[in-house]
Amino acid sequence: MLDLEALFGRNAPRTLEIGFGNGESLAAMAEAAPEQDFLGVEVHRPGVGHLLLRIEALGLENVRVISHDAVEVLEHHIPDRSLDRVLLFFPDPWPKKRHHKRRILQPAFVELVARKLRPGGIFHMATDWEEYAQQMLETMEAAAGFENVAGPGRFSPRPADRPATKFERRGERLGHGVWDLLFRRRGETPPRPTDT
Repeated sequence: MLDLEALFGRNAPRTLEIGFGNGESLAAMAEAAPEQDFLGVEVHRPGVGHLLLRIEALGLENVRVISHDAVEVLEHHIPDRSLDRVLLFFPDPWPKKRHHKRRILQPAFVELVARKLRPGGIFHMATDWEEYAQQMLETMEAAAGFENVAGPGRFSPRPADRPATKFERRGERLGHGVWDLLFRRRGETPPRPTDT
């Protein structure tokens, strides 16, 4: 297990982004919120390299990067109840029906995310694939550990703190929709320890 306080050198609100692509949006979020810590997980090495260059260019001290499978990272390296937000933006939709079982957002994955989030923490997903958005909504609403921030059966407007990605902007130019889902981890929210 990672000691996240030691990794960042402080105790601050923590966000984990799964599959950050080229890292542009993760770097932008970290730059806009220096009081928060960001951990990015990505298997695509060119994307990892691109983000590392952005971190250096912007002088960011609140970002850490792991190049590995996200499910294994969550299972073996992230302590339970240690994250304030988990982000899953534009995961592979595996559009063919026979490949739907490969989609990352499955009930077992949702349970894993629930364990890693602090009570009151947010699981924020976004996709430009409408059918996948509907499956995400159904899967999340069936999960006992979460409640829909927008209300039952509803998608959320894109929060101002989620930068539009290059991929997303291209899709919008082509007339594609984008669906955001924000779900809050149920449970009593314990007070966050402060730095001493």
